[in-house]
Amino acid sequence: MVKNPFRYFKISPEIIQLAVLLYARFPLSLRNIEDLLHERGIDVCHESVRLWVDRFGSYFAHKIRKQRSESMRRSPQWQWHLDEVFVKNRGERHYLWRAVDHEGEVLESFVTKKRDKAAALKFLKKAMKRCGNPHVVVTDRCSSYRAAMKVIGNEGRQETGRHLNNRAENSHLPFRRRERAMSRFRRMRSLQKFVSMHSSVYNHFNFERHINPRIQFKQKRDAALREWRDLLVA
Repeated sequence: MVKNPFRYFKISPEIIQLAVLLYARFPLSLRNIEDLLHERGIDVCHESVRLWVDRFGSYFAHKIRKQRSESMRRSPQWQWHLDEVFVKNRGERHYLWRAVDHEGEVLESFVTKKRDKAAALKFLKKAMKRCGNPHVVVTDRCSSYRAAMKVIGNEGRQETGRHLNNRAENSHLPFRRRERAMSRFRRMRSLQKFVSMHSSVYNHFNFERHINPRIQFKQKRDAALREWRDLLVA
């Protein structure tokens, strides 16, 4: 019998899930979420929201990844876009590696202290273990990618170009907005934990609003919200 993860909390699991959703999906601070919940008649402290996100953010993200992994196995990924950006962590520079498919879905996010061959190889192996081996890998001109792909035998699948990797560049924008709202990060572990949760929630509520008609967009949004609420009973 699976134990209820909310068994020690007196507050409703629906409220906890709502707080986690607001924090992961929108660029809001903990105190912003406290105020929004207060307007709905829910009196909680922002530190309670921090505890809920830390404890249940990975829980919901794991459920989302588990559901999406089944569909990804049925439709093999033919093209990846890889990119890395630097993230300040207590004044120290770290690197956030991200793999995005041809539709803009974030496949993997990984944080390292360096941007060398070993870091790129570790990132690629982790992404391929979860999502398989793509037919085409689009990257920038960072030499770490080519060195890592020689090791795994994907050198012939790499493509580079000035504007070919815009898909990966644009995928960083939601994270950058969230980073500014959080006033940066304090620990590498919390950074890795957050980017994994943020990527899963972003994928779940990514409706490609710019290419879908209004009616189809509303249908996808309603379906995603129903699936999110069903995570409590799944």
